[in-house]
Amino acid sequence: MAKIDAFFKLMNEQGASDLHMVSGSQPILRIRGEMERIKYKTLDNDELKAMLYEIAPEDKVKIFEETGDIDFGYEVAGLARYRANFFQQKWGIGAVFREIPSEILTVEQLGLPDICKKFAALHKGMVLVTGPTGSGKSTTLAAIMDHANKTRKDHIITVEDPIEFVHKSQSCIVNHREVGMHTKSFSSALRGALREDPDIILVGEMRDLETIQLALEAAATGHLVFGTLHTQSATKTVDRVIDVFPANQQNQIRTTLSETLKGVIAQNLFKRVDKKGRCAALEILVITYAASNLIREAKTPQLTSVMQTGKKLGMQTLDDAILDLLQKGWVSPEEAYDKSIDKKRFVTFLSGPPPEF
Repeated sequence: MAKIDAFFKLMNEQGASDLHMVSGSQPILRIRGEMERIKYKTLDNDELKAMLYEIAPEDKVKIFEETGDIDFGYEVAGLARYRANFFQQKWGIGAVFREIPSEILTVEQLGLPDICKKFAALHKGMVLVTGPTGSGKSTTLAAIMDHANKTRKDHIITVEDPIEFVHKSQSCIVNHREVGMHTKSFSSALRGALREDPDIILVGEMRDLETIQLALEAAATGHLVFGTLHTQSATKTVDRVIDVFPANQQNQIRTTLSETLKGVIAQNLFKRVDKKGRCAALEILVITYAASNLIREAKTPQLTSVMQTGKKLGMQTLDDAILDLLQKGWVSPEEAYDKSIDKKRFVTFLSGPPPEF
């Protein structure tokens, strides 16, 4: 057992999402979104480096010493998997670990809307799950993949950096590929995937033009592609995909995206005030004929009205989702106001007016 495993055990017991270990500081846990120090001595650079290098693969250590940054996956048997990031900072080495539960929660357990199951049942096109870092995108996507894995008879390929949730083949065959270990890059893995007879392709992060372009091509050629982006809303997600491309290609990309995009889930995490834990507010856009036309005609701001009028199809705006959580008594008025888009809707719930009002 590695020395650092004791911190992972504590992390698991405390229900923390992240563990921060940085030279010149005590270890810190992120619990329900807030940082809490562990009662432990200040970490010394040499001691911490030895502790971290004990669990890092040799090739990753070499890359880290050359570049100052590295990502990889680490697993503690019987506990959980962890997404690890090592980095150099002013006082020496540092690391952050994100816990990835060994148990994949289902759509029902997470309380996700039924439209998520419909996205999992699609046979072609693209579905994007978006939100800020730490908003639960991977958990939502894992639940959708889990539903597909149980209900379809297909081939699923995931491309991640590093591998997060591990799906065991059930009704589907699932192959996990990790960038840097099993493939050189997201783009090379996507090129290869098209020759590997996939039905569903999961792209862990669509971070550059080449990856987004290849993902669009895969979706346009009859595959179902799931991906994540760091955007705040469904409309900004559409704009982000288009804006990645050079100006002279954007009209063509709008047309391609209007034909291939099937849905966007944009989410944000909230601290629950009624009990321990957190909950997600989901903005959901289903690409209807009207939505497709708005994307093609570069009228993405009007997609909000499509979501407002498309509730029967499973659509909802982020503000409507936040309001629902607030009325259930699950979240605080202050956090609802802070993370809302149209803040005027939430002013009346506050105990006092915010400065801007």
